[in-house]
Amino acid sequence: MNSAAFFFAYSGKFANFAANFLFNPSMTMKKVRMILVSMAAVLMVSCGTTSTVPITGRQQTLMVSDGEVLSLATQQYQEFMKSAKKSTNATNTALVKRVGQNLANAVSNYLKNNGMASELNNFAWEFNLVQDKQVNAWCMPGGKIVVYEGLLPVTQDEASLAIVLGHEIAHAVAKHSAEQLSTQMKQQYGLQIGTAVAGALGMGQNTSSIVQAVVAQGFNFRNLSYSRSHESEADHMGLIFAAMAGYNPQVAITFWQRMSAASTSQTAEFLSDHPSDATRIKQIQGWMPEALKYYKKK
Repeated sequence: MNSAAFFFAYSGKFANFAANFLFNPSMTMKKVRMILVSMAAVLMVSCGTTSTVPITGRQQTLMVSDGEVLSLATQQYQEFMKSAKKSTNATNTALVKRVGQNLANAVSNYLKNNGMASELNNFAWEFNLVQDKQVNAWCMPGGKIVVYEGLLPVTQDEASLAIVLGHEIAHAVAKHSAEQLSTQMKQQYGLQIGTAVAGALGMGQNTSSIVQAVVAQGFNFRNLSYSRSHESEADHMGLIFAAMAGYNPQVAITFWQRMSAASTSQTAEFLSDHPSDATRIKQIQGWMPEALKYYKKK
């Protein structure tokens, strides 16, 4: 049984067990909370899998399989492309495809050369430029990359576009979407336990309504807001990927300065939940010596 199936199959049984076990008038709420936390931790650990993020070496625990994430992402990507209007600018479209493929090749070579060739099964690269004035770009799990035309006046050159796409590809390679989905599943599971206990103790059905809302909440990879730690990790990995692909990573600093300026005058979805400008530039400067080791001018 895969992790997600395990979660959905046993979360309800576990919640009922918790309610029966805790239906004891002599038990204080402090003890209730302690036992709930312990039981939740045990189940969450038992149904998670641990993997290592390339480049940074960070350990992560995921509650969903690659296949489950890719299936959902592919469905959402296809739905988006049905309504999106592809750019009619042949030159800019070719630019996006060229930069995207260069980065994809660099990532593929890195994974092959570092004992992670099996990860390549998770990618079927595709690059599209769409008609939209937003300053934005994204990469869904599976390597489905979309750039909005509004981004190109800010990137201005091929190397800066590589910085953006390297960042977005890094989210996919690091499986940040799967981590976000896992977090929501953990939150849902915790609420399910809380609902069972609240019902057993006569505390009403408000928590149940919250559970239903969490379950019904749409999870969209395209509009996903990552944590600041994920954004910083994507900056780090993206800088390395751009350098591996033959793009000068030093353009990242001036590019992010332009992005900061653009965000004050127009909607820049790409910057949502990112580190502050000063923090980002300081971090990039710190990673630059590492990135330059990979850089070979094309």
